[in-house]
Amino acid sequence: VSLMRIAELSGLRVSAAGDIVIGAATRHSAIAADSRLSGTASLLAQAAAQIAGTAVRNMGTIGGAIAHADPGLDFPPALVALQASVEIASNTGRRAVPVRELFVDWYTTALAPGEIVAAIHIAKPKSGIGIYCKHARVAGDFAIVSVAISLAHDGEVHVAVGGCGPAPLASADADGILSSDRSPAAMARAGQALAALADPVDDVRATADYRKLIIPRMLARALDDAIAASRTAE
Repeated sequence: VSLMRIAELSGLRVSAAGDIVIGAATRHSAIAADSRLSGTASLLAQAAAQIAGTAVRNMGTIGGAIAHADPGLDFPPALVALQASVEIASNTGRRAVPVRELFVDWYTTALAPGEIVAAIHIAKPKSGIGIYCKHARVAGDFAIVSVAISLAHDGEVHVAVGGCGPAPLASADADGILSSDRSPAAMARAGQALAALADPVDDVRATADYRKLIIPRMLARALDDAIAASRTAE
């Protein structure tokens, strides 16, 4: 069964208020190339551009990806860092779920039988920088560890880590630390707070211990990139 001819499910729209709605059937390549994903939301385009190879990006959809809920996927941490919500539809109506609540276990979502992902909603992106940083064996592979950062010019920071548990890691404590202090010591504290939440597994890509070890290092690398990009944009 293909849903690709349902026009409502495809494409990216920006409301008069600046909120972004992405249809579930929107291709990865379209998201990667959309200049309207600017400011902090640019991290979503960066994540899309790092998915697999050209053929997959031209065929795969954002709704299919997040409904699959593989912990190594690129979209989930990016959407968590953007505090997105997911519009879920069925023949009885629609409901909205914060994306953090969509992922409930390994390859398991909050979708009930008969429900589909209809769209992803992102509140008007703030002026600032978005960074998606991914560590993988080769370009396009599933993430060993990934870090998504929304760094607004007003100082507000939101971070999510992928590949280190059944759902993206996010910590209000880490966000609070980094929103007020981005010194190396603060980055280390935030990294340790996120690593403490990790529940990774050993697999063919890396051991669980290795994943936990590099979370603080990946966070510091991504933050350095975000801070450098923010200074360049000033």
